[in-house]
Amino acid sequence: MLRLLKIIRVGLHFGLDEFFLGHERVRGLRVLLQTVFFWRRYTQPRAVRLRLALEALGPIFVKFGQILSTRRDMLPADIADELAKLQDQVPPCSPEIALAAIQRAYGKPAAEVFAAFNATAIASASVAQVHFAELHDGRAVAVKILRPGIEQVIRNDVSLLDAGAGLIELLWADGKRLRPHEVVAEFAHHLDDELDLMREAANASQLRRNFEETSLLLVPEIYWDWCTTQVMVMERMHGTPISHIDSLRAQGIDLKKLSREGVEIFFTQVFRHGFFHADMHPGNILVAADGRYIALDFGIVGALTDNDKHYLAQNFLAFFRRDYRRVAESHIESGWAPADTRIDAFETAIRAVCEPIFARPLKDISFGRVLLRLFQTSRRFNIEVQPQLVLLQKTLLNIEGLGRELDPDLDLWATAKPFLEKWMSEQIGWRGLLRQLKTELPFWSHALPQLPRLLHRYLEEAGNERLSGALQRLADETRDQNIVLALIAVALLSLSGLLLYIAY
Repeated sequence: MLRLLKIIRVGLHFGLDEFFLGHERVRGLRVLLQTVFFWRRYTQPRAVRLRLALEALGPIFVKFGQILSTRRDMLPADIADELAKLQDQVPPCSPEIALAAIQRAYGKPAAEVFAAFNATAIASASVAQVHFAELHDGRAVAVKILRPGIEQVIRNDVSLLDAGAGLIELLWADGKRLRPHEVVAEFAHHLDDELDLMREAANASQLRRNFEETSLLLVPEIYWDWCTTQVMVMERMHGTPISHIDSLRAQGIDLKKLSREGVEIFFTQVFRHGFFHADMHPGNILVAADGRYIALDFGIVGALTDNDKHYLAQNFLAFFRRDYRRVAESHIESGWAPADTRIDAFETAIRAVCEPIFARPLKDISFGRVLLRLFQTSRRFNIEVQPQLVLLQKTLLNIEGLGRELDPDLDLWATAKPFLEKWMSEQIGWRGLLRQLKTELPFWSHALPQLPRLLHRYLEEAGNERLSGALQRLADETRDQNIVLALIAVALLSLSGLLLYIAY
């Protein structure tokens, strides 16, 4: 309750009622508030007041502002510009607090841990801040420090979100379909990960390993000997923030190529790795001098199961091919839409939403309108929200917003379609079969030699008669015959897979 009262107080202090009570239908309430708080006089623009309010309210609200800042198609320019400062310009803790955090983490002062340590933060976000330092062996590093006391603030905010989820389920007809409790729980899970820098370090290490064989994405190396739950030390990366468009042009960076590679990085993470950076706002992305992406801040990552990847890829690919019937069928097969959904009606509704946005560059697409129509369609067909995909949807919005900045003429569909077609052919073609055989080979190499013994044991248990009599009885009984045939088929299939793998 104290946290809720603080939110209301901060909102009134910065005049956020101006944003929420702007509609003519609530004119009476707006007039009432203006009368009660008649002494309020604002010298700062509305965008500045909104940013300051979000900073005062803490991490969850800052993250909300970060997401909004990437959606310039849906926000006035003044608000988008101001919210962009939340990406890496949140007021940092004082140098004294940072040095005290180092002392707590290592049990000794920063001067003993590092050869040099800059106590003034060079970047600061909602949960942590970053300092530059140098190890005693001369390596330049970035040191990430968790903000003191941030855990309790986040827990209070998550509790409020969960209470709000309960109200949504209770008061709104669509509440249960939206599954707000599950969405909040998913969000809270990832926030917990962000509060443990050892987990973030592990995320960074995994992402770096995933991209070792490609030049698409650079990820800093983690220096594990200096990592704790409160402090993370990593390789210092050099690059230009991706939001500095003019600087990138001056360096001769090909922005169109950069935008296409951003789409490829996203789809590579999601479909090839099933593990993706889920906080890809511009404050977490640098561009190296050679034009490659550099990823930072790995506190929030997403992971997808093989089933989720399969159905998502089918949906995307069918969408890019304008096969709306297949999109409808995939939703039903995956369980996202009820089994009794009429496919023809669902197909028609999807076509009405998606067809108008094809063959248009990003600058000509109103995603606000598209999202609204998609929401109306999902409500009409009682499609449940998938909590495990919320982070993916958030990341896709970030990527699409970034694409608008780099290349407003980017054709998102044409860029992504070849990648998805190749990925699908790898999954369901002969390459997919070979990969599955390679995956299952260790199991079958262990099980295959045991099949004769298992078959012999089964025949012995069938009775004490002679072997020929037992075989005759098995042939007469359909169930037993099927078991024998299945065992033989499995053995032949395993042997064939082994031969194919050796030949390959």
